[in-house]
Amino acid sequence: MSARNKPRRIISVVNQKGGVGKTTTAVNMATALAAADQSVLLIDMDPQSNATSSFTLDQAPVAGSYEALMGLVNINQAIAATQVPHLKLIAARKELALAEAELVRQADCESWLRDRWSDLEGSYDYIIIDCPPSNGMLSTNALVAADTVLIPIQCEYFALEGLAHLVHTIKKVKAKLNCDLKIEGIVLTLYDGRSMLNRKVAREVQDFFGDLVFETVIPRNVKLSEAPSFGMPGLLYDHTCSGSLSYMKLAREIMDKHHARAH
Repeated sequence: MSARNKPRRIISVVNQKGGVGKTTTAVNMATALAAADQSVLLIDMDPQSNATSSFTLDQAPVAGSYEALMGLVNINQAIAATQVPHLKLIAARKELALAEAELVRQADCESWLRDRWSDLEGSYDYIIIDCPPSNGMLSTNALVAADTVLIPIQCEYFALEGLAHLVHTIKKVKAKLNCDLKIEGIVLTLYDGRSMLNRKVAREVQDFFGDLVFETVIPRNVKLSEAPSFGMPGLLYDHTCSGSLSYMKLAREIMDKHHARAH
């Protein structure tokens, strides 16, 4: 891929624990970036395909993330337009669950997704990868293919323990498979300021990880939870709700950070 066509930033959204707002973050962050006139490609690498369910596609794609990852089609054939201007999607379908077992039998099985970038046509400002809540081959491929990792964590009792394990995994991938991998940041999700535990965990994460923690905190929000059942991200379902406003703020924080790095 030429420097002209190379994506500006490839961000994998990762947490090995489920129910922390990972897919909600990937979907709404991608939508917020697109709303800010950024060209975005969202790749659903989770066999549960919840990110895919959050959009209405203009037409059914001929292939999805499984076929693109395994080299069964050119990656461009798996890209579908969504109802969000500037945002395209590589959807997950049920076949993606087969990839874990199939990849381990292949040479260089950790870098198959990264190898697909050489075929990618067009120029994207951001590629966002929604990873499964596990530490398997799909997540490893997403980490190897990424520039940075964004970690959403829920403000609950076991958050720090799980976060420490995830950071250890990222360090191992960086040491052996992707020396340029960095942590984009940690975003606190499903936050309820009325909860003493939520406030305590938020302080502990901020004290321990410092500048890695985004200033934006994503509140617990019913509208964000309802939106996928209507086939749309929260920002389309209700752009005025507290959750949508927070994701727009997070997108701006990410763009400002990248602008500062570039200069």
